[in-house]
Amino acid sequence: MTEFIPPGTRFVDLPSPFPMKRGGALVGARLAYETWGELNGAGDNAVLILPGLSPNAHAARNAGNPAEGWWEGMLGPGKSIDTNRWFVLCVNPLGSCKGSTGAASPHPDDGAPYRLRFPDLSIEDGADAAAHLVRTLRITRLDTVIGNSMGGMSALALLLRHPGITRRHINISGSARSLPFSIAIRSLQREAIRLDPRWAEGQYTEASYPESGMRMARKLGVVTYRSAMEWDGRFGRVKFDAECREDDPFGPEFEVERYLEGHAQRFVRQFDPNAYLYLSRSMDWFDAADYAPGATRGDGGDEDAKVVAALATVKLEKALAIGVHTDILFPLQQQEQIAEGFRAGGVDSRFLPLPSPQGHDAFLVDLARFGPAVRDFLDAA
Repeated sequence: MTEFIPPGTRFVDLPSPFPMKRGGALVGARLAYETWGELNGAGDNAVLILPGLSPNAHAARNAGNPAEGWWEGMLGPGKSIDTNRWFVLCVNPLGSCKGSTGAASPHPDDGAPYRLRFPDLSIEDGADAAAHLVRTLRITRLDTVIGNSMGGMSALALLLRHPGITRRHINISGSARSLPFSIAIRSLQREAIRLDPRWAEGQYTEASYPESGMRMARKLGVVTYRSAMEWDGRFGRVKFDAECREDDPFGPEFEVERYLEGHAQRFVRQFDPNAYLYLSRSMDWFDAADYAPGATRGDGGDEDAKVVAALATVKLEKALAIGVHTDILFPLQQQEQIAEGFRAGGVDSRFLPLPSPQGHDAFLVDLARFGPAVRDFLDAA
């Protein structure tokens, strides 16, 4: 059980106890974050970034940590999110293992890791923690909230639960609820971890870590993060091993298999399995339809209409929902629905579909397309 906290990470203490949406509370919890740029005198140039499941708060290099960040090409002086102009905050999601309190963090009662004693985690809990950070830094109102992937869900929860917290919003490859395909993939990922004997009902150790389960979970994820078009163009049917090895007759032969294995090996010892389970399930549970006026869970009716009705209650000046044609995990219609919901409430809301071949991960790698879209939106302040 290890936390992976990059140098330069800053922390804000959450209210204690910190109530969780699905019951229970955290005592002595904290949220990890990093900042770039300076808050101006009017306090109206703050941009909050809410990332996906696995990133830490280190989106780009800064004075506290000169290492390259996970969104280095997007964030910095003169870049699309220009830190000469904007005061930027990026949080590590609550429940993670990269600084924010999660299943790998010490329990206040005995100092041992929470493990499965951690309360049920919801997307809303992470949104409430981010709102507390904004208030603690005395930011009266954010200029923009940017949410990527799971962070797009967190951003919607933030807007729904904390009205008026921001003027504008960019939702990138996010969704207002998980579709059955996404739920199915994440269910298989969690099952791969839980069926690894070394998971041991969450009681694994550094010496006995569920590596096989985490490898399989990561491989399943990576397959859905990119598109079939990219897999074909990048790898084709190229083999790295001309023949099957006699000692491993069904082992990997193709370059795409080696690529997946490399990704998995880099991930498994850098993320806590229990934290992965909690965060993954929180995405399946989130449903903006719960916030539709008069909505009651399970009361039937048009669920998509409820999502639109819920988002129509959000008060914003302007919004942009960006998606990618080749994204199978958060398909394009989900970003279109977000823009539609905001527009139904009178928000100046735009939907931007991009033709990137790189699937769900395009916002991390296809900056030639995403960068100008984000820059143009922010520059229009």
